[in-house]
Amino acid sequence: MTGTGAPPFAVISGAQVQDALRGRERQITELVEETYRLHGAGDSVNPPSYFLRFPDRPSARIIALPASIGGKLRVDGLKWISSFPENVAAGIPRASAVLILNDHDTGYPFACLESSIISATRTAASAAVAADWLTRSRPRPARVGFFGTGLIARYIHTFLAGTGWSFDETGVYDLSADSAAGFRGYLESSGTAGRVTVYEDAEQLIRTSDLVVFATIAGEPHVSDVSWFEHNPVVLHVSLRDLAPEILLASTNLVDDVEHCLKANTSPHLAEQQTGSRDFLAGTLADVMAGRVTVPAGRPVVFSPFGLGVLDLAVGKYVYDEVTRSGDLHVIDDFFHELRRYGT
Repeated sequence: MTGTGAPPFAVISGAQVQDALRGRERQITELVEETYRLHGAGDSVNPPSYFLRFPDRPSARIIALPASIGGKLRVDGLKWISSFPENVAAGIPRASAVLILNDHDTGYPFACLESSIISATRTAASAAVAADWLTRSRPRPARVGFFGTGLIARYIHTFLAGTGWSFDETGVYDLSADSAAGFRGYLESSGTAGRVTVYEDAEQLIRTSDLVVFATIAGEPHVSDVSWFEHNPVVLHVSLRDLAPEILLASTNLVDDVEHCLKANTSPHLAEQQTGSRDFLAGTLADVMAGRVTVPAGRPVVFSPFGLGVLDLAVGKYVYDEVTRSGDLHVIDDFFHELRRYGT
């Protein structure tokens, strides 16, 4: 996006985002994998996330994720995402978000995209990439268990199915029986292969799953029994705060970014505080991709992704390019108005 003058500014709706991403699970997982490689090679800027919290609403937060990605993408930007858990009781999703894309050369923002779909998509694609790479040294999981059954769980299932995964059994567990039943209905209506089992007991779900997906809104660890993982599953610890440090210390641990993940009282951060060391970390997913870390088969493997802004940028830029190619980009004329240094 070069040339004279300010770039045009566009707004991309959630419907357009969904249309651009629907059925593109393989393309998006490849994009996310390449973005991890770029980040691992240092071709990105991904500062710490900034948390806006509220004394009168302790369960709520809004997070700013600034980032810049190089490579072929060459785009900067910011995701601004809120998490208000009480929304669920009111019948609307917990999370809402927008993504701003900035021109690499001028710094001007050139698009605002609805981003709850982008955020869920990059999270699900990240989980699918991790599931692939972390199971290459062991038999492919035949049973998957979803611990938490909200929108993120649905997206992760979609991306696993869309990238060739099938399971003999899909297990479901949620503190809310209605949520578990709703997720089971989604699985059955989506044509999920194999049987679908709703578990009333969290331990049974974990013990019967080769691949475990944690997608909850837990604020602190609630799973602490190391013996539940003695069958050495691969654990996609997407919600970051479910597992007690004891579980991590008995596992091989991978993260998406060490500095990002070891903060804000995530489970890895608690493990660091308890031990005074980061030795329990084997490395990052990018390290596994590059062959710098080998994943052992004889112990549980836990992937704890903090969620990187560069992934949002990559997926957001993909959406922007797709909408532009379709001819449906909605440009806001004269969005940037005061462009003369000394006026007219």
